[in-house]
Formats: sequence, C-alpha cells, structure tokens
Amino acid sequence: MKNSSSNFPLQNPQQPNTTQLNPDTRQQQQQQEKARCEWDFNLTTVISSSAAGATASDAIGVVEFDPTDNFLATGGIARKIRIYSAEKSFKSRENSEIRAAKFLDHADACEFYICTPAKLSSLKWKPGSGSRVIGSGDYDGVVMEYDLEKRVPVFERDEHGGRRVWSMDYSHWDSTLGASGSDDGTMQMWDPRCDDGGKCLASVQPNRVSRSPVCCVEFNPFGGPIVAVGCADRRIYGYDVRRMGDPVFILDGHQKAVTYTRFLDLQTIVSSSIDGCLMMWHAEDKRVIRTYRGHVNSRRFVGLSVWRNGGLLSCGSENNEVFVYDKRWGQPIWVRGFEPATQRRCEPGFVSGVCWRQTGEERCMLVAGGSDGVLQAFEGVVNTYPLSSYTFGTKEPKMEKDTSVADRLARMKECKKLYLVHLSEREYFAVPKNLKLLAVPLFELYDNVQVRQLS
Repeated sequence: MKNSSSNFPLQNPQQPNTTQLNPDTRQQQQQQEKARCEWDFNLTTVISSSAAGATASDAIGVVEFDPTDNFLATGGIARKIRIYSAEKSFKSRENSEIRAAKFLDHADACEFYICTPAKLSSLKWKPGSGSRVIGSGDYDGVVMEYDLEKRVPVFERDEHGGRRVWSMDYSHWDSTLGASGSDDGTMQMWDPRCDDGGKCLASVQPNRVSRSPVCCVEFNPFGGPIVAVGCADRRIYGYDVRRMGDPVFILDGHQKAVTYTRFLDLQTIVSSSIDGCLMMWHAEDKRVIRTYRGHVNSRRFVGLSVWRNGGLLSCGSENNEVFVYDKRWGQPIWVRGFEPATQRRCEPGFVSGVCWRQTGEERCMLVAGGSDGVLQAFEGVVNTYPLSSYTFGTKEPKMEKDTSVADRLARMKECKKLYLVHLSEREYFAVPKNLKLLAVPLFELYDNVQVRQLS
C-alpha cells in the first residue's frame, strides 16, 4: 500500500505552471461531447482472505498481468508475490446471461506464492522470459528478480542507498535492460546479467536542485528507445536510453507528484498524479491532449492501467471506487464501488491497484486490488442493440461527380479500410434518394475488383 503524502517534498502550489492549457484547448475540453459508456461491465470474481486479521497486512499495492494474459501477479504489504492463473480464477463466462460473481479464497485461487524480504511497491514481468521471470522493487530500496518455476530469487540489486524503490520496469527495445526509480531522486538503468549485482549502465537525476523522488518508470512497450520518468516535482521526463544525458522531452502540467506513466501508443502517454487527475499527452509535441477528472486522489498510489485495444483507462480512488475512462472524454464512463469483503477494517479503504487484460477487442477484463487485500475482477462486453432501435429514412439526392461507373473507377484508387464503429443506443440514418443502403458481407469486400467492374 503506497502512501505518498509523507514522503514527497512536493513543489510549492503557488509556483506558476509554465505550460497551462491555452484558452482554445480549455474551451474545447469544456464543450466536448458528454461521455457515454459503450461497455457493459459486471463483477465476475472476488478473491479475499478468510484468515482472521487479514486486513491491512494484506494490502495490495500492485497488480500485473503477464504478457500472455495467462497469469496475474500481485504484491504489497504482505511481503508475498502471489501468482494466479487467469484461466482458473478469472475465466470469462461462457454464458453472458449469468450475472452472479464467484467468491474465492486467496489460499484456493492462488497457484503459489513467493515470500519476499520486504514490502513490495512494484512488479514487472520480464520480456522474453516466457513468463518465467518477474522483477520487483521494494520498500528497502532493493530490486530483485525471481525464477517462478524454481520459485527462488536469481538477482538482487541494492544501489539506491536503502531508499524506497517506487517503480521498476524492463525495456522492450533491449530486453537486457532494466530501470528503477527511487526516493533517492535517481532513475538507474542496469543489466541483470552483470555479476557485480547488476552494473549501473546509466543514472539520471531529473531534478538536480530538489532531488525530487522518482515515483514511476515506464519504458515504451512498443519497442522504442524512450523511457518515461514521473517525479514528485510534478513533471514527466523522457529519456533516450542511447544517450542518457538531458531529457528529450519534459511534460509539465500536473500540480502535484506524478505517480504513474503509461504509454497508450508510440507517441501518447497517460499520467496520473495526486492532484486528482489523469492527463493524456502527445510526447513529441509536449502538449496535453485531454485531462480526466472524477476519481479522488490526493495522497496515495491508486494504480493506473490502459487497455490499448479498446482505448480505455482505469484507476483506483481514495473513496474506494474503481474508475474507467474512455480516452475520448474527460469524464468517467463507469464507476464501481469496491465493496469490502470484510468489515474488520477501522479506517476507510481505497482501491490501490488496477490492471487490464490486453487481449480481445469486443470483450475485456479489469482486475483491481484494494487496501483490504481483496481482488475483484470485472468483465466488460461491448453493448449491442437490436436493429429495431435504428430508424432509416431519406434525404435530398446527392449529385454524382461522374456520369458512369467506368469514369468513377478511372478517377479513384482502391483503398481497403474496415472501421469498427460504436453506435449509440438509437440512431437515425438518412440516405440520399438517388442512392441505396446495402448490407454487404465482409467477404464481398475482399478481392472483388472483377465483380465491381461487371456491376
């Protein structure tokens, strides 16, 4: 369970922000279309502990699916890395009409666990290891790797002077590289193959004046050489791993410490801060694309995950709720109260970690962990509506530029594009009177040049 309020020397809130949104951008955000939820989310699984006293000591700080989406790893205050089988514990329903969630105990749902020497703040699956190796960062400032088949540590690195490691990650551009960010104000890159405890290949201190803690480290998962570093000085620094001198970009817009950064695509970054908002950035242009507000976040790490296929963002909240945002709108599209599995807690709980399964396009799963040690899984399905919800009519004729099909083909070049478009629950389609609306099977749109020339 991460609590940032007592550790970060936050920047003076009176200091001016040099990259405030310009009036046009702010007005566009205020006038944007009202957010709508095109997904039907339902609680499918709840995993908790039935052991007496399993409350704060079981708080979950990080939730991570492996690259294959077959396994889920969790870590936190309990000094354990727990591994769950997605097929066994979070299997999608075969019958979408069944709404009842299943309730499991950690002891039964967990495939196995590995005890760790300290509380965990970060977990990352190592690329190229076949989901066999997982790395961790802990409260004692140590980075470790574990062989999950042998269930033993295989690498240990203690180069942050005992200061807490908030985040660690592996490069997808060069899988031999790892990086960790710490309370000591540095982001260090290292190679676990080195015999001397993971030789430090490079070390940067984003803010050399205040030595602001580094709260999050994220390599570009699309294979580029960029690593994004979020700091307590409310900025995000981007570095090229090939020349770790000065940052290639600085994103300045949050009002308080940046707690998470996630790449949505090659050039788009989503960040979270204890100023209570998420921001989506265009890294190359160094500009804010959109700001997301609704969740409560002023002190703690509440998790951040992006589902790239569906364009959805998720985070926890200090009011014990799970929030989902669509990248197109600044307001949440779905909010769910994280009901505690036990009433033994005296202090209010909060959602402390979230993670999407990245597979699929019309079906998704979100797993969230709470400060009470409970895991909850939510399955989302694209909303579908009956054809009777849509009305078809006509409008004035549309004049053609060409007098014949042959003239049209001579002017046009064939371009094959398929778009998956989400429709509202009810729509009206108006077709020009001189045209026809046809429902065409997809196979008719492929290699049909001969067919169209004869038509």
